[in-house]
Amino acid sequence: MKLSLKVVDKAGQVRAEASADDELILVYGKEYQDGDQLILTASESAHVYVSLEAAMVPSIVFLKESSFGFPIPFGEKRMSYAPQAFLGECHRLHVRRAARFEIGARRNLALNSLDHHGNQSLYPHAIANVETRGESPFAARNAIDGEKACFDHGSWPFTSWGINRDPQAALTLEFGRPVMADEVVLYLRADFPHDAWWERVSVTFSDGETVDLSLHKSGAAQRFSFVERKIEWLKLHSLVKADDPSPFPALTQIEVWGRDL
Repeated sequence: MKLSLKVVDKAGQVRAEASADDELILVYGKEYQDGDQLILTASESAHVYVSLEAAMVPSIVFLKESSFGFPIPFGEKRMSYAPQAFLGECHRLHVRRAARFEIGARRNLALNSLDHHGNQSLYPHAIANVETRGESPFAARNAIDGEKACFDHGSWPFTSWGINRDPQAALTLEFGRPVMADEVVLYLRADFPHDAWWERVSVTFSDGETVDLSLHKSGAAQRFSFVERKIEWLKLHSLVKADDPSPFPALTQIEVWGRDL
């Protein structure tokens, strides 16, 4: 499989590039500028291991389309990432084809630290119908970035999916291909007493079945196992807030455990 990775500026000029078969490493020795983006291309759809920033959790993801673009965050967008991320004059970027044993192993299929609003090619991808004030620390992507610190709220590492007090809020997790899933794990944001929590939520799977989950006041992992099922997406919805004075329930992380076909 042919892989290519580029640093492209806002004018479309290539500032650095590397290409290789199956695995590549690009070391970029300049500061990123506002408008820069990383462009990953592959000769075929494939599972890939990606580590495009040393301060972010590496992910095994599915590149469905031939190209994926990641805009380097600046300004308010930086609040979702570690303070040291994307800064300085030395950046190591690593991409490789995922090994067969990695693809077939039981793992968290929901993890994608590179997800963002404009992503339509690197899966999984999180979409929500509401995000608190449209601010990056409360974006849907935060629920699948691998960061689980939940005892505060706001900037990294305490980012979350915030619902702006909307009881109709819903989060959809797309996998981009059929997968076999057998467990959902939820980490509620637990900045009590600032936060409330949900006592019940529902999960609808792409096969049409809906399951109702009972939650408790905790930031620890709350695990829900089910018979292995073939799905392409799931939706978290019907969020029932507990009887608590705070109006601010939120989700720090969702994991979906299973395997690829």
